[in-house]
Amino acid sequence: MRSRASQFGRRLLAGLAIVAATSLSARADDDPLAPHFTEETATAGVNAVYSGQWQYMVGGGAAAFDCMHDGRASVLIAGGEKPARFFRNVSEVGGALKFVEQTSGLELDRVVGAYPIDIDGDGEVDIVLLRVGEVDLMRGLGGCRFEHANEAWGFKSQDAWWTAFSATWEKGQKWPTLAFGSYVDRTKDIEPWGTCTQNLLYRPAQNDGAPQRQFAAPVALAPSYCPLSMLFTDWNRSGTQSLRVSNDREYYEGGQEQMWRIAPGEAPRLYTEQDGWRYVRIWGMGIASYDLTGSGYPDYFLTSMADQKLQRLDSPTSGGPSKPAFKEVAYPMGLSAARPYAGGDVRPSTGWHAQFEDFNNAGLADLFIAKGNVSAMPDFAQKDPNDLLMQRRDGKFVEMGEVAGIASYSQARGAALADFNLDGAIDLLVVNRNQPARVWRNDTPGIGHWIEIKAQDDSPNRDAIGGWIEVRCDDRVQRRELTVGGGHASGQLTWTHFGLGATDKAEVRVVWPDGQADDWRQAAADSFYLLRRGQAAEHWTPKPPQN
Repeated sequence: MRSRASQFGRRLLAGLAIVAATSLSARADDDPLAPHFTEETATAGVNAVYSGQWQYMVGGGAAAFDCMHDGRASVLIAGGEKPARFFRNVSEVGGALKFVEQTSGLELDRVVGAYPIDIDGDGEVDIVLLRVGEVDLMRGLGGCRFEHANEAWGFKSQDAWWTAFSATWEKGQKWPTLAFGSYVDRTKDIEPWGTCTQNLLYRPAQNDGAPQRQFAAPVALAPSYCPLSMLFTDWNRSGTQSLRVSNDREYYEGGQEQMWRIAPGEAPRLYTEQDGWRYVRIWGMGIASYDLTGSGYPDYFLTSMADQKLQRLDSPTSGGPSKPAFKEVAYPMGLSAARPYAGGDVRPSTGWHAQFEDFNNAGLADLFIAKGNVSAMPDFAQKDPNDLLMQRRDGKFVEMGEVAGIASYSQARGAALADFNLDGAIDLLVVNRNQPARVWRNDTPGIGHWIEIKAQDDSPNRDAIGGWIEVRCDDRVQRRELTVGGGHASGQLTWTHFGLGATDKAEVRVVWPDGQADDWRQAAADSFYLLRRGQAAEHWTPKPPQN
């Protein structure tokens, strides 16, 4: 493990020097191109509402995934007390956003959140449904049809209020490892404080030491502190993902943010202060990750009430950091987003889903945050618009939600951010509590060049979860970790998008989950590419939608 980290550190040294030089040459006052979104809620065909009372004050997720093999991200929207609803994407390339509702088998009630993942490695996307009462694993049958698979896969759900999920493939396994977070004991609705129920880890079953294509009985991740988001992530680039957990301080007693070491063949172990872990206590709602500095290590944005947080690894070394010690850097970067920027309400904000994407294709990651009061909490803003924080060349962020046209005052929860019409610009769908979901098309004038990539590996881990996609242009490397989990009750399995700015070509590669890094491959801008291990980059061209 140490040798792998050392090799990774040496590979980064040259890149870090280039990134530093590039940053110094950039003008600190170079504000980003303001994105522009046109709302198409009335015409897009998405008319879903996440509804319900106390048990549905959190959640409200959206899953974005391609189940037609046409490159388009369709969406499933949690319904709360009502059934979830599935909308197949039939948008024309570069055209208005269009969806048609279709019966899929996913239309269950009490759904809080949803995450796409290919569990059985058959090339058809499966869906994990987080529900009030149980978790349902839904096997993809093709053609956007799904069936219940708990029994077939040996998965025994427990009765709880399920609010968080993430997944990884441990080394040597033919089956994924799934982590689930549960909220308060819903039978204690009068006095829920201090009643956080158990989080669970499901690993592949073993038969005489041989891994099986089923799940073993779950292991408790104790102590559990009412998480609303989880993310398996390779925080130290060791090649093994750990489990980051963001917890809601409103209901736990004696808790904090957590990270679990999930090493192959070993029992889960919680990182503690003795390991270097630092105490953080927030109303944890969502997790977003991105390597913002070019260091090679991901930063972690944590949504909360009032100040949002950005956790950065403290003093990583060329040999790989030995301690999970993170420092707080949101405020100096302009990412605290503590109060509404519009609407006249000066009380603190409430953040939910968060996601890094490049909305103007400048080659810099920007940040979307879904905002909205829990219900009618008097100490927090009622008019609380979603944030669109655009990155400047100096690495700081500036709010552009109002000028971009997305400053709605609904009670937002989950979201799906994807290139729905395959034109190279990231569009936006936001789920709202007790109000209709809203849809915006990104039609930014003068938007930069782009590239979108899918990593495709052999079974069992076909989508290379745990790997990294890297794009190199203008002597700078952008990289994104391939994960399942995070956000707020919302996951996606679709193209990985990179903005390229004024550059009309780039080099691309995948660092696969086993650590093997492909050679750099030439790629043209404004294109889609499929990357397979050891093969040339395959250019992909979208076709008209299947009506």
